Amino acid sequence: MKFHTLKKTNIRISEIGLGTNAVGGHNLFESLNEQDGKELVTTALDLGITFIDTADIYGKGRSEEIVGDVLKNYRREDFVLATKAAKRWFEDGTVTVDNHPKYLRQAFENSLNRLQLDYVDLYYLHFPDNETPLVESIGELSRLKEEGKIGAIGISNVTLDQLIEANMHNDISVLQSPYNMLNRSAEQDLLPYCIKNDISFIPYGPLSYGLLGGKYTKDFKLGAGDWRVSNPLFHGELFEQTLVKVEALKEVAAEKQITLPNLALAWLLAQDGVDAVIPGGKHKSQVAINVEATDVLLTNEDLMKIEGIL
Repeated sequence: MKFHTLKKTNIRISEIGLGTNAVGGHNLFESLNEQDGKELVTTALDLGITFIDTADIYGKGRSEEIVGDVLKNYRREDFVLATKAAKRWFEDGTVTVDNHPKYLRQAFENSLNRLQLDYVDLYYLHFPDNETPLVESIGELSRLKEEGKIGAIGISNVTLDQLIEANMHNDISVLQSPYNMLNRSAEQDLLPYCIKNDISFIPYGPLSYGLLGGKYTKDFKLGAGDWRVSNPLFHGELFEQTLVKVEALKEVAAEKQITLPNLALAWLLAQDGVDAVIPGGKHKSQVAINVEATDVLLTNEDLMKIEGIL
């Protein structure tokens, strides 16, 4: 496993991480098996993945509880835990976004309890609420960092202007944002800003929510309750065009004797500014495959061939 250091910190992370929205994320996925989730996290750690990513909204706290139950079996220095807050849920099922400093502190303490940890290595503001000044929200996270409860501050799902505001005092170490072979919008402004301002970029959705798994055909239809139904890549002519690209990428992967998902992960890791990828999964077998991406070396010829396809 290769490792990188989060910008502005001494925190070393495995370049292949683990996203855990499908670990207890019952509000995001149907029919999740919690034992499978525990085995997923355990397998990741046993295979050398040290960077575990979760959020309080995944399963409305349940993902953090399951991840915490697994992590207590490992030495604290053997993993780096990232979690997030901003989504606030209520007993009636309502979910809002809240960036108020008082709420963020409360949410952080709740996460700490669910995770059974004394501190969190990386803590993200998950979503902007478009009301609270971001400098105030990040200011509260900075206070938690000063108190030794947070190792590094991250932010997610923001525009360039919002990122600039949040980083006013150079507090942001990590940006987590959508980025993959099929969605390269981050290259327009977010990624260049991160490179220039010493911020680690951690893509989410590195496999384009299953499209870069290479298993879908033209007749694939999302279920009515599938959260991906709003993604245009899964519909109509764009979906068909995407499948053509995927088939061409599969040929590149076959030439290198690797899987398409590992080609997609290695491609991301070859981009300037990207320090880690955090593919998720529901079964431990997926982690065993994803971890092999750390050994994939893409040549300039490979990258040019991929660029031509994309």
